[in-house]
Amino acid sequence: MEVRTRFAPSPTGYMHIGNLRTALYAYLHARKNKGTFILRIEDTDQARLVEDSVKVIYESLRVTGLEHDEGPDIGGPVGPYVQSARRPLYKEYAEKLLKEGHAYRCFCEKHEKTENPAEEEHEGVILGYDGRCRRLSEAEVQEKLAKGLPYVIRQKIDHEGRTTFKDFVYGEITVEHKQLDDQILLKRDGYPTYNFANVVDDHLMGITHVMRGCEYISSTPKYILLYKAFGWEAPEHIHLPLIMNADGHKLSKREGSVALSDFLDKGYLPEAILNYIALLGWNPGTEQEFFTKAGLIEKFDIARIGKSQACFDEKKLSWLNGQHIKALKPEAAHALFLRFYPEKTQKDFDVVKLSGLIQGKVEKPSDIPPMVAFLTELDGNYSTELFINKKNKTTLEGSRAVLTDLQAILSALTAWDHAAVYGAVNSYAESKASKIGPIMWPLRIALSGLAVTPTGAIEIAELLGKEESLRRISVAIGRL
Repeated sequence: MEVRTRFAPSPTGYMHIGNLRTALYAYLHARKNKGTFILRIEDTDQARLVEDSVKVIYESLRVTGLEHDEGPDIGGPVGPYVQSARRPLYKEYAEKLLKEGHAYRCFCEKHEKTENPAEEEHEGVILGYDGRCRRLSEAEVQEKLAKGLPYVIRQKIDHEGRTTFKDFVYGEITVEHKQLDDQILLKRDGYPTYNFANVVDDHLMGITHVMRGCEYISSTPKYILLYKAFGWEAPEHIHLPLIMNADGHKLSKREGSVALSDFLDKGYLPEAILNYIALLGWNPGTEQEFFTKAGLIEKFDIARIGKSQACFDEKKLSWLNGQHIKALKPEAAHALFLRFYPEKTQKDFDVVKLSGLIQGKVEKPSDIPPMVAFLTELDGNYSTELFINKKNKTTLEGSRAVLTDLQAILSALTAWDHAAVYGAVNSYAESKASKIGPIMWPLRIALSGLAVTPTGAIEIAELLGKEESLRRISVAIGRL
């Protein structure tokens, strides 16, 4: 059996991290099994459509490298791949259900749910719509049709039964039919509902594995009943665990950045984003955390998707992003960093060299501006307490003596590069029978005014140049 999976987003805005995880898992399962990955645009909810959202979907898949084999833009044997272009199909299949007694016309207004609103939930039974129109006689139906009354088509569910289905992740699930209401299949405007269109399209497109969030488990019995009504075999259902934020709430735009574009704007690499979200609900069975896309395809197994809620931790994403940045070729890292360098930094410094120096320290490129700000402007009010370091046993008096000596030594240099500056500082340390740490510490503080810098003292001196380095050393001596 050929594995056929699909990603079926609605063009209602940005690409959510949860949507992207669904796309990724469907993509990985298809690729792992040499199957087919399909893109289908579900635009049946016309009221919620957002302009240019389809472009966002295409761009999101392109930038993350989740290339589809069939879809609206490239075609395929089971198109069209946009639901609004498939409306005649849904009408045909809804009328088939009507003819065979598995659906009925409902002429009620939208706000009419039950004859007694107080009974909408009673003893664990969720009544929802009370099914009054299913009790209409054929003559009554024809009378209403003759009057031109608008109607929807609802699924007719036997509320005395139960449906049992097997979910790949959550196992066997049984739902009493009294928990299900007669859902709408075809709306008054002729558009299908999400639930109905999914069943029809997944069957006609030969989808073998349906992946979606676990919040859809409660709707799955309705899908199963539709498959049975049509006499179709249901696909494998794989419900994915929820993604929660650090506070334990479901990940949402309101709670913070959850759009793919938000993370790309901060300089997160698409490969790192895929790597991280792959681990939000799936594990490889080992301690390995760093994966390329090819590595994910090789290791991915739907049997290792778990039930437990996943916690989205941006710190962990940042760490993984840093690992992917380290793995880049230097020129690729520089290209990534370039748009984050302040204009003055690009003007006054060799940013190619700077990129090489900080590549191993950057986790999130949007942090680069504050990380390198000290190069263009030294905070003259930095605390002299920074010169005191217990590990290196440096003191205020000792730091002043070291800097005074280095000022004279470095002033005499005719060459100003890494080898020359390091050689001079190292020779000074040897002359004092000192380790290099107690010498480098006050030099780095003097040059940066910071306790933590993205690179070492010698590299900072090389970037600043001789004149500016000596000026900063002089300022530090004066402060001390």
